[in-house]
Amino acid sequence: MKRRNYLFTSALLLIALTAVTGCKHKKPLPPTPPPPAAAPAPAPTAQLTATPTVISSGDQVQLSWRTMDATSVSIDGIGDVPTSGVKTVTPTTSTTYHLVARGEGGTAEASARVTVNPPVVAAAPAPQMSEEEEFKANVHDIFFDYDKFDIRTDAQSVLAQDANYLVSHPNIKIVIGGYCDERGSNEYNLVLGQNRAQSAKTALVAAGVAADRIRVISYGKEKPFCTESTEQCWQLNRRDGFEIDR
Repeated sequence: MKRRNYLFTSALLLIALTAVTGCKHKKPLPPTPPPPAAAPAPAPTAQLTATPTVISSGDQVQLSWRTMDATSVSIDGIGDVPTSGVKTVTPTTSTTYHLVARGEGGTAEASARVTVNPPVVAAAPAPQMSEEEEFKANVHDIFFDYDKFDIRTDAQSVLAQDANYLVSHPNIKIVIGGYCDERGSNEYNLVLGQNRAQSAKTALVAAGVAADRIRVISYGKEKPFCTESTEQCWQLNRRDGFEIDR
């Protein structure tokens, strides 16, 4: 009986010793790794275009934009807009449209420039001249030497221009008035004025103006253009004047 108890006790000791020894040699478990860090949010991107980029005042422009990874988008002068879109605008002056896209990853910007040319102002049409004004602008008087009725060299070129206008306006009839300065009698100057007017008519007819379109008259010294008794004034009075015959 004692031997059996001894054997039982020895067996228990052996088991306990084995258990203790086994615990001393057991490897510890590895530490639990920390959870992976979250990836940073991507930075937003933005594009903005204007079509066309050069316009005239009053024309329209189409703005187109596209963003990625943005939570809010705004355009200066327009306000908040969708993350992508198209909008028609009518700028009145040259403008730079500026877009700002914001997201968790930061901010992105884009710009588009539109040049607005001022409206073209049409030149005001020239005022319409009356028939009388046009006649005076194209048919000019001629002048004579003292006591002469022959056409001077300088007057010949003037009469040539007068004739060109009259030939191109065949419906206009004219009166040629012969004038003289104050020297000499009334009778003498009436004859001299008639001869001067007739000399101009002869030259115009030779240049192609129909004779039946021309009437001549002498005013002698009765209707002076200048009343001073000077050579300069007398020269102004020695003339042939041209008027439309009404």
